[in-house]
Amino acid sequence: MSDWLISIEGTETGQIVALSLALMSAILHAVFGALQKGRFDPWLTRGATDISYGLIVLPFALFAVPFPQPHIWVILFGAFVIHTTYKILQAQAYTKGAYTVVYPVVRGTGPLITVLAVSVVFSEHYSIGQWFGVLILSGGILGLAIFNLSHETVQRTTLYTALFLAFLTGVMVAAYTTYDAYGIRATPNPFTFLAWFYVVDAIAMPLIAAWRWRRMETPPQLGALMRRGFVGGVIAIASFGGIMLATRLDKVGEAAVLRETSVLFAALIGWLFLREKVGAKRAALMGLIALGAVLVEFGS
Repeated sequence: MSDWLISIEGTETGQIVALSLALMSAILHAVFGALQKGRFDPWLTRGATDISYGLIVLPFALFAVPFPQPHIWVILFGAFVIHTTYKILQAQAYTKGAYTVVYPVVRGTGPLITVLAVSVVFSEHYSIGQWFGVLILSGGILGLAIFNLSHETVQRTTLYTALFLAFLTGVMVAAYTTYDAYGIRATPNPFTFLAWFYVVDAIAMPLIAAWRWRRMETPPQLGALMRRGFVGGVIAIASFGGIMLATRLDKVGEAAVLRETSVLFAALIGWLFLREKVGAKRAALMGLIALGAVLVEFGS
């Protein structure tokens, strides 16, 4: 599998596979967000998810992929620091503000900064049409945040703090997307980086979650929490693994932008399965997100 992936890097087949992986990642990320929405404390949900995917992947890391070379451990440590910072900021943002407000700000900030970053780091070049698509997609996502903000009736006193934390989280999304693309490209076998990334990444948040759980007056039942964490862990492996492989096969910026259509899929999931109202304004903003993604992918 790894040999085949390496053989299609930079080819037309690689572009098609990268597109498919990025869209799969977007859909799964939307499912992941819906799964975590509101049921448990965000710190506990993240901890349960992380320990689940760490334990799932550990046997593969130990027995199914080549052991990382010494310099890869340094890269993995950097990824651990960046992702832990991202998760702490995200959990803080969800604590301070509603999911429907925080999530679009995070996802709308990420792609624009990512495209700017990879233009410098990887010397990726984008046409005027693609840049226009990035702006349209980010604008549509941020427009959803503004729309949701105008209809928010709870946690009004902490919303500005939540929005600031959401913006910082979006910056960290761009940071980890760019850094992880560097890491998976620096590893001869991409599955070595993926497997050991999940093992290393699973260390911090379960410890924080366990500390918070022990301090709660009425902590949730571990069985229900870990069941949700296990499902989230399986989805996270496929979602994040898909986007990292996509960044190795094709342009990092294009993959990152396509993944942020997760906001569009999240709205569709809310409409189809959670019976949330969409309305004309939200539908128009969702159309902008889709248009932006199309321009980024086919505007070169």
